[in-house]
Amino acid sequence: MSGKGKGLSDIEIARTARTLPIGEIGAKAGIPDEHLFPYGRDKAKVGLDYFDSLDGRPDGKLILVTGITPTPAGEGKTTTAVGLGDGLNRIGKRAAICLREPSLGPCFGMKGGAAGGGHAQVVPMESINLHFTGDFHAIGAAHNLLSAMVDNHVHWGNKLGIDTRRDTWGRVVDMNDRALRSVSIALGGVGNGYPRESGFDITVASEVMAIFCLAEGLADLERRLGNIVVGQTREREPRYSRELKADGAMAVLLKDALMPNLVQTLENNPAFIHGGPFANIAHGCNSVMATRLGLKLADYTVTEAGFGADLGAEKFFDIKCRKASLRPDAAVVVATIRALKTHGGVAAGELGSENAGAVRAGLLNLGRHLDNIAQFGVPAVVGVNRFTADTGAELAAVREYCESRGAVAIECTHWANGGAGAEELARKVVEVADSGAADFVPLYPNDMGLWQKIETIARNIYGAAEVTAPPDVLTRIAEFEACGFGHYPVCMAKTQYSFSTDPGAKGAPSGHTIHVREVRLSCGAEFLVAICGNIMTMPGLPRVPAANSIHLNQAGEIEGLF
Repeated sequence: MSGKGKGLSDIEIARTARTLPIGEIGAKAGIPDEHLFPYGRDKAKVGLDYFDSLDGRPDGKLILVTGITPTPAGEGKTTTAVGLGDGLNRIGKRAAICLREPSLGPCFGMKGGAAGGGHAQVVPMESINLHFTGDFHAIGAAHNLLSAMVDNHVHWGNKLGIDTRRDTWGRVVDMNDRALRSVSIALGGVGNGYPRESGFDITVASEVMAIFCLAEGLADLERRLGNIVVGQTREREPRYSRELKADGAMAVLLKDALMPNLVQTLENNPAFIHGGPFANIAHGCNSVMATRLGLKLADYTVTEAGFGADLGAEKFFDIKCRKASLRPDAAVVVATIRALKTHGGVAAGELGSENAGAVRAGLLNLGRHLDNIAQFGVPAVVGVNRFTADTGAELAAVREYCESRGAVAIECTHWANGGAGAEELARKVVEVADSGAADFVPLYPNDMGLWQKIETIARNIYGAAEVTAPPDVLTRIAEFEACGFGHYPVCMAKTQYSFSTDPGAKGAPSGHTIHVREVRLSCGAEFLVAICGNIMTMPGLPRVPAANSIHLNQAGEIEGLF
């Protein structure tokens, strides 16, 4: 991002990195070698038994990196999180980075990889973006094992009385494939099961992924897996995974995956990359296990949450921090001049021309995100991820706007300069985090009704004037509350490209209507998913997918992956 030009590509920069053996990175983080399970030379898992030895250690400071509403112009949120972590280490602070694992879907689709960029990357970036340590495969296998066990139970008599007219638990695959959104299955006769319509979600939208990222150990993982609602009786009574005796086998598939993954940045600083739910259709945060590990081992732990602050940060605060009793100390809101101009109405082909007026118009989007984060009692710093084409007038417009709101905007060049380009941001983050100004509080209390929670998020975070839903959705919400699930937080599934449900509505729209078309109970993850507008839990590939450009060169090296 910052300084990006005709130089080396991200993957070429990553290949020039002088990485250290993963044992040395573990030692730098304070993890004894006997607790590391290496996956080759440059990545390892951290044994779960090591967590017991950390009891009693104080937690370090927790820093969230979030961003403005994403645009095709790019913001560089993960890149900034990596740069900030390296910057903190450069100024003499003990810092760890906690990120999500990339999904294969976006890697081969439109968004690309998610290991940072330029000189602010985690490595080995090829492995991280492609299969990594197999965690996503384990999650998909556990999910689909439960699918097979549900079908098998019905095939052999359906003792639990699952209503086969309502297919609750579908299947998942870690790939963008619109043809799998709605499918007919079990065709070909009685021996193949009961024919019906069903569908696939992408693996990152699986409730098993959410459970994986919220579990606080193997026992909690198995408990949550057992609480998955797989269907209902005709009387609308829930039926659980544990009633099928599927929870134990699912936990076995996930046992090794639950160990956090340790890798390194280009500057040889420790990074824990674990779990990967999307923030537009899921809760968008890395695993609680990895975050807790970072907090125990480092003075400052930098984590990020997906997409803009209206999605990732809200879910980080209202779901992850609420459930895991985490108390964030500061937030960084990432913006670029190009993205601000997009929100100010500039077309993609004109982003290279100076337009301070459009920057000022687009700053309304940044302002809304700053207002939203303030509602949680967390102080925020603005990180401006610089491009070489950014002009002095445009950068001054951002600084002046932030100053008028009592915020600070720090210009960063970590893409070009690594941690050195984020030192100023690191010093400001330390100042804010150490000030004790944070007074974290979730947006809504547990005992608020589920519909009221949906309305609170839509009105307070999205700026909506009204929230609507068809009668069957309201009936389902009432049924969930009657079954004792009313205290759950809400996970909003909504387009990431706007505060509204219209992806074309840039800037800071307000007064719009949020329509909730469906609700899904994630009883194991312990939240309610509210699906809004036209959002899909199985993405499709774009007209020209990134996969078209990915190949092996004559040396057997991967080309086209960022």
